[in-house]
Amino acid sequence: QVQLVESGGGLVQAGGSLRLSCAASGSISRIGVMGWYRQAPGKQRELVADIAGDGRRNYADPVKGRFTISRDNAKTTLYLQMNSLKPEDTAVYYCNAQTSYYKTNYWGQGTQVTVSS
Repeated sequence: QVQLVESGGGLVQAGGSLRLSCAASGSISRIGVMGWYRQAPGKQRELVADIAGDGRRNYADPVKGRFTISRDNAKTTLYLQMNSLKPEDTAVYYCNAQTSYYKTNYWGQGTQVTVSS
């Protein structure tokens, strides 16, 4: 089992920045890819960015050049630095961890990000 706890969400004006954190615990050694997803009201959950165990990063087109995903070497904490925020970035942001072998997905409880215009 892997437990994930997000923090760092909040209310920010357009153009501002926020940094999300996700603390992982439990069977950390089994984790492969970690990522951030978001879900806006009335929309499906979508990938924001993810990072593989070897450090390769993948970003959704709407956030390229504005968001940066990173993780510490121990895989205990995942970060999402969000700059130049836009109202359309408003959503609940979820941390995800996928185990390397069985591809089991674990989710955090989510953190609200609201960007005002």
